[in-house]
Amino acid sequence: MEIVKNDPWLAPYEEIIKARHDYAVRREKELCNRGRLADFAVGYMYYGLHKEDKEWVFREWAPNATDIFLIGDFSDWMENDAFRLTRLNDYGDWEVRMPLNSLRHGQHYKMHVKWSGGEGDRIPAWAFRVVQDHNSNIFTAQVWDPERQYNFINDGYKRSNGPLMIYECHIGMAQEEEKVGIYSEFTRNVLPRIKADGYNCIQIMAVQEHPYYGSFGYHVSNFFAPSSRFGTPEELKELIDTAHGMGMMVIMDIVHSHSVKNTVEGIGCLAGDPNQYFLEGDRHEHPAWGSLCFDYGKTSVLHFLLSNCKYWLSEFHFDGFRFDGVTSMIYYSHGLGEAFCNYDDYFNGHQDAEAICYLMLANKLIHQVNPKAVTIAEEVSGMPGLAAPLNSGGYGFDYRMAMNIPDYWIKTIKECRDEEWNVSGIFWEVTNRRSDEKTISYVESHDQALVGDKTVIFRLIDADMYWHFKKGTGNLVTSRGIALHKMIRMVTASTINGGYLNFMGNEFGHPEWIDFPREGNGWSYKYARRQWSLVDNKELSYHQLGDFDRDMINLIASVRGFQKTDIIEVWKHEQDQVLAFMRGKLLFVFNFNPSRSFDGYGILVPKGSYKVVLNTDDPAYGGNGLVDDSVVHHTIADPLYESTGKEWLKLYLPARTAFVMKSK
Repeated sequence: MEIVKNDPWLAPYEEIIKARHDYAVRREKELCNRGRLADFAVGYMYYGLHKEDKEWVFREWAPNATDIFLIGDFSDWMENDAFRLTRLNDYGDWEVRMPLNSLRHGQHYKMHVKWSGGEGDRIPAWAFRVVQDHNSNIFTAQVWDPERQYNFINDGYKRSNGPLMIYECHIGMAQEEEKVGIYSEFTRNVLPRIKADGYNCIQIMAVQEHPYYGSFGYHVSNFFAPSSRFGTPEELKELIDTAHGMGMMVIMDIVHSHSVKNTVEGIGCLAGDPNQYFLEGDRHEHPAWGSLCFDYGKTSVLHFLLSNCKYWLSEFHFDGFRFDGVTSMIYYSHGLGEAFCNYDDYFNGHQDAEAICYLMLANKLIHQVNPKAVTIAEEVSGMPGLAAPLNSGGYGFDYRMAMNIPDYWIKTIKECRDEEWNVSGIFWEVTNRRSDEKTISYVESHDQALVGDKTVIFRLIDADMYWHFKKGTGNLVTSRGIALHKMIRMVTASTINGGYLNFMGNEFGHPEWIDFPREGNGWSYKYARRQWSLVDNKELSYHQLGDFDRDMINLIASVRGFQKTDIIEVWKHEQDQVLAFMRGKLLFVFNFNPSRSFDGYGILVPKGSYKVVLNTDDPAYGGNGLVDDSVVHHTIADPLYESTGKEWLKLYLPARTAFVMKSK
């Protein structure tokens, strides 16, 4: 196994790694009969409601059902034999065929399912459109057959060799008004902002329908239905197509780690069997999330989830997925209470082989459907091989989230005085990853912006943001916060080996936490929005942070293959708190010292001339302008280092600043 060659410490576990790989290969053969996964994962073309040439056909998999009726507007919500399903086989497939004039676009429907000992109304598991009545709050499936189908104009995303610069976003809270935002507003108002800020990828949260808005989309009820609270499927398709036309990739935050346990809205007890899709006994319910855990060992569950992956790729032209809750999937403990101190913790038999197999199959399928697709794993344990190729013994993800980095920044800001910030520790954390796995680095995602936590800017400045963010009114607290906000982002983004992620608004230091409407806040939308007017206001310092982020992102993205270039440490001094490293022709210099500026500070670098191309201390970014960035700096020879090709670069390093220099 290649991953063992890359990491000899994995040698004692090679048989386990190989067994996981071989099991996935066997499972694939069982599912596909030596065909392709892409041909197996087509359940959405068979199940659900479909309009054929001369009739409507509806199918559902419900092995425990004894009788099923479609009920809705068309039947006065009563049982009618014209809409009664027939059981097709022992497997549990049911079907009803109806004349074309029996259903109309926009009508609402459910299944009325009967089973031994009970009955109930259910939304089909394969529903493609689910809506909520604003008066009753009841969810129903909806016949979706618009007269004008959306036709994609752009032929997908043209992937470049540059790093993935991800803008994580939520459609509902992407507007300034105190309401739920919609797809068309995002397309019109937010996509141009993201493009102008230099990001080449958007990661959309909460796409799959979920009954509780405040779940941030992580308690999914209807896996094939784009959330109707944000608009129509056509509007989502237009958003994706428009982003492609702007040169941006669009990936989806997909939730296959668990399901909401609601029975009326979800698939928790579709036909009287609570274990139709889910594990039995003690493993049925997630102990921390109050949700249901999929049984990945069932062929029907694999068919459902793999078909779901292909559905979003094929029908909506998403360019890939960020898989949520991977740690929860691959450990029987869901990762709860685990320290993950050594390699034994990854191969001690406490891992769910079926879940691991599913993830391998999902990655293979996704790249069969779209070879340019991107998959990212949100995984906190550090499982080796997660973002390594399948044929090398890995799971097949393209990237893994570098979840250690935001935790490190939170811990540092909370627990360490500025004088104690350790540049070796900083450099270690932002570069600590497996050499054969690409990561997505980030300072903070949506997790750090939620109520109960704090964003980096709020940890640095807190309430002073409300009174001292107008230009000319700053104080020592805001000055420090603005400086460190830029430095933390630069050292994180400049050391990527794969990509970089930012949650919307955090780039300009959005002042409010995220708190969705709930009983505790009077069902208010005040904190479930983004105040774009702050960054647009040139009298406030928010735009300075936003401008810096834009120029930093554009600089990194402008270097072809930046993420692949070696990171070469050229200087590190703990007492001075100075760090410098090179990537290609770019030299990154950081002075984290809160009080000491250094004049004529010497750094050993390759011989040549260097000019500043980005400076956190630029007044345009809220800095003090203590350095003349127009000066070209020439290295100074030293006989002691003549054989190394290095010379001294003498620089003025103001306290708490960083800059990027480019060699000629």
